[in-house]
Amino acid sequence: MNPLKSVAGTIVSGVVLALIIVFLTGDNTLANAASAIIWLHVLAGITWIGLLYYFNFVQVPALGEAASDEGGPGGAGITKYVAPRALWWFRWGAALTWLSGAAYLLHRGQLHDAFTLGLMGDTVNTYALTIGIGAWLGTIMLFNVWVLIWPNQKKVLGIVEATPEEIAKAKNIAFLASRSNTLMSIPMVMSMVGAGHGFIM
Repeated sequence: MNPLKSVAGTIVSGVVLALIIVFLTGDNTLANAASAIIWLHVLAGITWIGLLYYFNFVQVPALGEAASDEGGPGGAGITKYVAPRALWWFRWGAALTWLSGAAYLLHRGQLHDAFTLGLMGDTVNTYALTIGIGAWLGTIMLFNVWVLIWPNQKKVLGIVEATPEEIAKAKNIAFLASRSNTLMSIPMVMSMVGAGHGFIM
């Protein structure tokens, strides 16, 4: 059986390959808890932000074009089959990204410092300031995913019953929350990557 023929098989195979690389190179960093948490955080973050960009740069514009294409195929296939599945990965990717990021900061003893932006000591903790900005942006984005985007997308996709007026309002709220997340993702990634790679604000 070819593991590449299923999503689960592909993910498991990727993890196995990564562990083989760690073993063969003699690099035991994944045995270290902090490295394993960061690895999980980055994988989940790529899933979350990748889907955020897919929705904003591909799906929403394509559905807009499909709606204005008289006699075209329309967007029913996307809204019925693609969007619900993509939103499942999107919202759980968001949750796992936030939880693994918080776990990493907690493991480092930096959770409080990050969420107070490194301003609670006698001097500014620049690492906590930089990562904290990213953590706060990620927290706002997580809120948007679970409180604004997902509940409203359920109305738009017909997962929950809604009137045409409620659907129109839900589309607008989900759209603006998603676009806000796209906007915030740019400085969030700058802060997250910068904190670990010498970027000082």
